[in-house]
Order: sequence, then structure tokens, then C-alpha cells
Amino acid sequence: MKTDFARELAIKILYKIEEDSGYSNLVLDEYLQKERQKLNEKDIGLISEIVYGTVTWKLTIDMILQKHSNIKINKISKWVKIILQTGIYQIVFLDKIPKSAAVNESVNLCKKYGYKSVGFVNAILRKVDKYDYEEFKNIKDDYKRISVMYSMPEWIVKKLVKQYGITKTEEICINSNLKPTITIRVNTLKNEVEELKQKLDKRNILWEEAETPNFLYLKNIKNVSKLDLFKEGFFAIQDEGAGKIGLILKPKEGEEVLDACSAPGGKTTHLAELMKNKGHILAWDIHSNRVRLVEENAKRLGISIIEVSTKDACKYDSKYENKFDKILLDVPCMGLGVCKRKPDIKWQKNEEEISEITKIQENIIQICSKYLKQGGELVYSTCSILKEENEDIIKKFLEVERSGTKGKFELIYKNNILPNGQTDGFFICKLRKNG
Repeated sequence: MKTDFARELAIKILYKIEEDSGYSNLVLDEYLQKERQKLNEKDIGLISEIVYGTVTWKLTIDMILQKHSNIKINKISKWVKIILQTGIYQIVFLDKIPKSAAVNESVNLCKKYGYKSVGFVNAILRKVDKYDYEEFKNIKDDYKRISVMYSMPEWIVKKLVKQYGITKTEEICINSNLKPTITIRVNTLKNEVEELKQKLDKRNILWEEAETPNFLYLKNIKNVSKLDLFKEGFFAIQDEGAGKIGLILKPKEGEEVLDACSAPGGKTTHLAELMKNKGHILAWDIHSNRVRLVEENAKRLGISIIEVSTKDACKYDSKYENKFDKILLDVPCMGLGVCKRKPDIKWQKNEEEISEITKIQENIIQICSKYLKQGGELVYSTCSILKEENEDIIKKFLEVERSGTKGKFELIYKNNILPNGQTDGFFICKLRKNG
């Protein structure tokens, strides 16, 4: 029997993600581009739903699978396991797909990718029901219950509970599984917000004003980067929370600015727009291929004041001492604030990595703070919500500064943005270097 092409492509993408530990957004885009001629918008929507949904709810799905299987998950062949996972996702989490369709299509895929297991797949999926998920509400242990109900590794849950408490942690986990809002930042170098609204109206694209000035939520479009308005640089795609970082740094026209961890350039280009493309921004990144992304974004948006360079922000360079009016340190981090946009993070990160990443973060702020002029301002930011990467880093930095003879930095702003229905999670902290 012929397999459904969209579902078949979805399991191929999931297989590739698991095989290569790839990021779902990148692998998905690669396959959709390759097969674009064979797909309509409905197909693309279904494939994206199955891929992101299965990755997001992986832990919960596997709990349901193990409940109904007498074979341990790690003993099931990879293709068969992925077919079962996608089948369970459709049955338990998608209301518009009839159970019979999910079962039948999964069985058809199994005939092609795991023929000996057809009976096994059919038997398990026929047992699966939405009630399997409801049962998890009865788990007594709060760590386990939150972990299983919201598909969040238990070590992360324990970290969050220690920091925020049970109720707030549950809210964070719920919000981390929401479908991300498509948010755009108006490029004020090319058009004002009212002009862009009119352009969107002409293309029948629904928009809604965000809380942050010059940011809009788009409602009825998925492939935003395919729009002519995007290609011509009338807007950038940027989360509203990320947009607050540039507004807090508040660079002015004519200033000398450093963005020490700049790729792919969303925040860098925002700084340039706030400066009205007047002044100078030095944009560093440790990876040369990612530096090129900053250049591409700047060119598309019509920005000329960004100078890019492949450079490690952890290595001190005396020629930059006391050079910059403003510095942005959007440092590498665990990324737990952006799980709804990059669900793979939950499965690819582990607790042991925290100590490694915090050493890098400490190093970057200690070194790059030396590049700030007297009276200059520095923003330290992450897309993480763990205290170790945020408040603890700043506290330690200020303690080191105050213990020396040149303790000149003062904290003038701090905000911990938790994931919600509209924005990702971010930590933003602003320091001033007093003379």
C-alpha cells in the first residue's frame, strides 16, 4: 500500500535528527527545500507539526510507548520506534487527525521501514488513547509529574523548582511547549511601523501590535523568510524578548559599540537600527561561518556600520582597552529559555555542561568589561533561565570588581523574562562603568 508522502518525510527527518543529533529546525528546512516541488502548504504544515510535536513531547510519548510495549524502547529498531512515536503524537496530542488515520498510516509506513514489526506497531497504536496522558496527572512526586506531563527532563525540573518553586516551574514548562509566536521587528531604516502594516495588509497578512515598539506578531503565515518584504529588508524576524536587549543597551548615533557574540546578527542589526546607521559596531563571533550570517543580515537590512570579525571573546586583546561606549555580551548559554523554538535543547543538553558554560560566561564578561570606556554601559544577556548562568555570574563579577582597587561597575538594570505565550525566556542585565 502507498505511504503518505508527508508522514514518510516526517519520519525521515526525525530519523536524521536522531542519527546526527541535529537541530529539528535545520534538518526540517533542509528536507522541505529538497522536496519543495512535491509538497503543498497543507503537507508542509503536517510535516512541521509532526516533527516539532514529536521532538517537543518525546519524553511523554516514550512513557506512553513503554506502557504499552513489552519490549524496552532501546531494543526497538530506530525506524519502528520513530513510526510509533509519531503515531502516538498524532493520537494523543492532535485533535484533528482521527485515530484510525494515524494508526493506518503508521502501519503503512512500517510495511516499508520495518515490515517484521507491522503487527507490533498496529497492536500498540490501537491500545494508545488520550487517557494515557491524563493518567500522568495522578503521579504523586511533583518532579516526576511535571517532567512527564510537560516532557521536560527531570534534572531541569529540579533546577527550576529550586529557583522558582513548583507553581512557577509548572507554568514555565507549559509555556515552553507552546507553539512559538512569529514576531517581526520593523526595520526603521527602510520604513516606519505604519508603512509596514499597510504593506502586510496588501498581502492579506494578519498582524497584531506587540507590547514592544516596532514589533509585530504575524498570525496567518508560516514561511516568513519567503516573503518579498523580508527579502527586501523591510523587517527582521526577532522574538520580542530578544528585542528588549537592544532597547535596554540603548546605543546612540555616532557611538562606538561592541557586540562580542554577535551571530547570527539579530541583536547586532537592531543596535544599528537604533543608532540610525550612524556610528560603528564591531561584531565578533568565534565561528567564521556564523560571522557571514551577520554580514548577510546587515546587507539585507541596508546597514553599513557593522564591521564583522572572526574573534574569540574569551581572549584578551589590549588594543580594545577602554575603546567602546556600549558593549553587548549576549553570551553562549544552555538556551533553556528558547525550548519552544528549539525543543532539541531539552534532550541535547545535560547538567554537567552548566559548569563548562558558566566558565566561558565568566571569562567573557571579565575580559570584555575591560574594553568599556569610563561612563560606558554594558549589557550581559542570555536566552537561559538558570540562576547559575545569570544572577550568579553578575554577582560574582561585581564581587571580584569590588574586591580590587578598581571596582567601578554598578548594576543599573536587571530583568529575568520567563517564557510566556508571546516571548521566549531571557535574562538581561545592564552595568555602568563609573569614572
